[in-house]
Amino acid sequence: MDVYFLSLLLLCTTLSHATAAATTNDTAALFLFRSQTDHHGILLSNWTTTTNSATACTANWVGVKCINNRVTALSLPSLNLRGPIDSLSSIDQLRLLDLRDNRLNGSLAPITQCLNLKLIYLSSNDFSGEIPPEISSLHRLLRIDLSDNNLRGAIPTQFSKLSRLLSLRLQNNELSGTIPKSLGSLLQLNNLNLSNNQLYGVVPQSLITRYGEASFSGNEGLCGSSPLPQCTYTGVSPAFAQTVPSNPSSFPSSSVQEPHKQHKRLSGASIVAIVVANSVILLVITSFVIAYYCRRQSGNAKSMTGSDGGTMRSSYSGEKRVYANGGGGGDNDGTNGSDKNKLVFFDRKKQFELEDLLRASAEMLGKGSLGSVYKAALDDGLAVAVKRLKDANPCSRKEFEQYMDVIGRLKHPNIVRFRAYYYAKEEKLLVYDYLPNGSLNYLLHGNRGPGRIPLDWTTRISLILGAARGIAIIHEEYAAMRIPHGNVKSSNILLDKNGVACISDFGLSLLVNPVHAIARLGGYKAPEQAEIKKLSQKADVYSFGVLLLEILTGRVPSQYPSPASRSVEEVDEEWTAVDLPKWVRSVIRDEWTAEVFDQELLRYKNIEEELVSMLHIAMACVVPQPENRPTMSEVVKMIEEIRVEESPLGDDYDESRNSVSPSLATTEDGLA
Repeated sequence: MDVYFLSLLLLCTTLSHATAAATTNDTAALFLFRSQTDHHGILLSNWTTTTNSATACTANWVGVKCINNRVTALSLPSLNLRGPIDSLSSIDQLRLLDLRDNRLNGSLAPITQCLNLKLIYLSSNDFSGEIPPEISSLHRLLRIDLSDNNLRGAIPTQFSKLSRLLSLRLQNNELSGTIPKSLGSLLQLNNLNLSNNQLYGVVPQSLITRYGEASFSGNEGLCGSSPLPQCTYTGVSPAFAQTVPSNPSSFPSSSVQEPHKQHKRLSGASIVAIVVANSVILLVITSFVIAYYCRRQSGNAKSMTGSDGGTMRSSYSGEKRVYANGGGGGDNDGTNGSDKNKLVFFDRKKQFELEDLLRASAEMLGKGSLGSVYKAALDDGLAVAVKRLKDANPCSRKEFEQYMDVIGRLKHPNIVRFRAYYYAKEEKLLVYDYLPNGSLNYLLHGNRGPGRIPLDWTTRISLILGAARGIAIIHEEYAAMRIPHGNVKSSNILLDKNGVACISDFGLSLLVNPVHAIARLGGYKAPEQAEIKKLSQKADVYSFGVLLLEILTGRVPSQYPSPASRSVEEVDEEWTAVDLPKWVRSVIRDEWTAEVFDQELLRYKNIEEELVSMLHIAMACVVPQPENRPTMSEVVKMIEEIRVEESPLGDDYDESRNSVSPSLATTEDGLA
């Protein structure tokens, strides 16, 4: 009996220690989650432990629920959290995970380790990649909502193993492929929404009857019984780029008249009459064609000279006239009558017609070396940015479309999304998402002087990391083709509605004659480009290093004087006259490193180590020898290792240096 009692006591003690260890692990995992997603430390401010024995359960952390001192629920909706959820994979007793309406990103794979999950709500975030098939291991799962993310790939057939599933919401993603037939075997599933994806193929009538047409809408490749389109599906994925006609009624009717069953033999006179009539018609058409080309040659110089303000119609008045007259093509551009008035979209969401764009009110945002950029406000309230190309490489339609496919297939949270394009020989338009919070250039250099609210260090490091990730994904995606960005500078780092940094102007280097690309694109140029006159990914790294120095010093990089009287060739020869990397090296050499940093950053305490570490990364990027520069993926990892432990606008702000009132307008929260 004593032996039994001792064994039982030993077992209880072991279980107690195991539970305590597991509780400590839960707390450590949540601490890591906070450090990765709450970069200012203010969203989850009560996630602290006052004693060594306190845990996430005993300290009553916001959003955390526990049973038997184990974390079983994490509910943190709409807190503007940003980052990965990898740290949650070790919380094995988690039943409820509600992180909807944040800015979380990365893969969904970590949640497949939480085998006790019953409810998953991760909608309205920035998760990307595929839905992991391992999700079938969550055998207790009842409801899962992954809508409004950036998920790609096919819907896993393994969902059929989740026999308890009641709700599956995958709408508003970029999922492709066919709908798994096995979904029909989920007898408990009463809520299914697959709308607004890129799915194709046959939808079984049983699913339409069970869940309704709305569950499958917004997938142009789907077909089936009414009300869906009749199936002509051949098993091949439809083309990614969808052509949307501006005037669908201009296409011939799909109806075909039934031919007469009995035919009468034509007489000789009838045949002669037909031949004569065809000859007359051909003569008339030839006359019109000759007259048209004569008129076009005299009018080319005057067309497309619309104003830079007002409406998009007035901005594109010349091209609009060409449309109205049925012209706009050319012998070599591959454009014919049925190709007119079309925008080619790379996204099925929020499509519109060219006429809507021409009718929209327009505001010029700026002029660049390749054309002007407008903000276009459509009648339905949607705002887009339209780049009207000027003097782009006069390539053929086929070649232009190939370039657009290269640009359009790349989607990433740190790259401005390319929505659509329009091609005609006289006019080329690129349509992007409109980002409302301006550029990094303006945040750094706008309104310098008394009364300016400084751009804090936490925001700077967040924006530069976003820019680095955007460039890195470009380099990785196009490593085989060695396609660079080619125009890295602070004015091409834009901020979206949430204050996330996005790289713009990717792919435009493809549209410029390589001989003139270095001179026309205004990015921060690498030393070797003065000699080899070529864009490269290694030159992008150098440009990013200059951008990083711009962040640290607050100085505007000026690599060459550019008076209007000088030619491109003269400017190109003297572009190293004022060189930010050279200036920084000279200051460091004279052991005045503190003089390098922006005076606005010296207002904050306890960031000296981060500043110096970031300076080392910048100097590694701007070494003169291209082969000695790191890759952008390596740069991203180095920046990620630098962590700002405290918010510079918190208790560490040193008000004794200057009396400047900190404002949320300079933080990520304010930018949102």
